[in-house]
Amino acid sequence: MRPPAIRPPNMRRVVIVVPSLFTLFNLFFGIWAMVLAARGEFYRASWFIVFAGILDTLDGRVARLSNTGTRFGAELDSLVDVVSFGVAPAFLMYQQHFAAAGAAAWIFCYFYVMGAAIRLARFNITQAGRAKTHFIGLPSPAAGMTLATYYPFSQTALYQERLAHWPWPLLLTFLMILLTILMVSNVRYATLPRAGLRTVRGLLGLAVILCILIFGIWRPDEFLFPLGITFMAYGVLRAAVLGLFVGPEEDEETEIAGPIVLGDTDRIGEAYGPPRRGISPRGGI
Repeated sequence: MRPPAIRPPNMRRVVIVVPSLFTLFNLFFGIWAMVLAARGEFYRASWFIVFAGILDTLDGRVARLSNTGTRFGAELDSLVDVVSFGVAPAFLMYQQHFAAAGAAAWIFCYFYVMGAAIRLARFNITQAGRAKTHFIGLPSPAAGMTLATYYPFSQTALYQERLAHWPWPLLLTFLMILLTILMVSNVRYATLPRAGLRTVRGLLGLAVILCILIFGIWRPDEFLFPLGITFMAYGVLRAAVLGLFVGPEEDEETEIAGPIVLGDTDRIGEAYGPPRRGISPRGGI
């Protein structure tokens, strides 16, 4: 008898798993960051949350490029993001500042995690699976990495010489409250610009990405925390300026992040779109 033929592996199934591997490594870094924070190794913990953010960007990119996004991947990504950009940054901030701030100071960490969870759940209902030119509410990875990169920034000469005298415990409490509000708000934030060489917009996008990469590698401790604060303030200022010129009736997507009716399966189906192969909701932000 001939031995049974060995079937070649289904390459599509193998490729489909790759984005989820990025997501699971995202979770790995988020958990590791909490372990390090519990040991008092705040610097390493901060950068592991940043690494988780990089992986969160890559999993969605890989899914889109390989046309292998799945509903499972989308839900897994959102669950992981609650840990990596909700629980891990909040725990890091608690260990750094709130543990010695009073018996009830941990409540700010709770509200931050709650805001991240609501942000990701709302994203899955209202924006997942859509072509996006902006996000509704501050993306949770941006919020988490802003909190995480404070500690490396606080170790720089710039901070020690010019900013150390600021009331940072009060400022960090205010920052956590503001990040929580912005995550669940209707303030719009731009997506990462698309790079290209054929159009002016593509060239500008390429320039922005290159600047972030260059300064993020050259001066990461000094650069990333101010970048997070700038991105957060950008959405607020943009909303304030546009609010002076654009009325609610002119804003065609005002209702995209409106009330969510949990029992209304038609609206949920409309948000996700009909089941199809290829790219589906992924990358809870």
